[in-house]
Amino acid sequence: MATLYRNFPGRRELLEALYTDEVDAICEAAESVDAETPGGVLMAWLHRFFAFATTKHHVASELLAHSDRRNPVFGESRARVLAAGRPLLGAAQRTHEVRDDLDLEQVLDMVVAIATIHGDTLYLKPILQTALDGLRSESDMEPA
Repeated sequence: MATLYRNFPGRRELLEALYTDEVDAICEAAESVDAETPGGVLMAWLHRFFAFATTKHHVASELLAHSDRRNPVFGESRARVLAAGRPLLGAAQRTHEVRDDLDLEQVLDMVVAIATIHGDTLYLKPILQTALDGLRSESDMEPA
């Protein structure tokens, strides 16, 4: 316990460190996720981001309780995640696997919104998949 307090003077600092570590992992995943196509890479990364959003929602809420939305950790983290994910979305859009009328901010906001729905993973996964299916470009969709 003494080591914890020596490294983190307060609860807010500990929460910031936990949150930042998870953001680091999401950013690193953007470079290491593997799939057969750029669209597959994007989808795999968005699933990782969803897992982050669902598990770290509580940490973010607790961090907000000890600071506010102007806390630079939130803005810096969002900027880093966007910078990591933009090349993935761009590559998927260039191959026409993903529609080109959305930007990454919109896509991540959609994923976060789904992650905040009350329910367990079994309940949320089909909702997420339906939303991600809606990202496919019209040229990539099969006729009904």
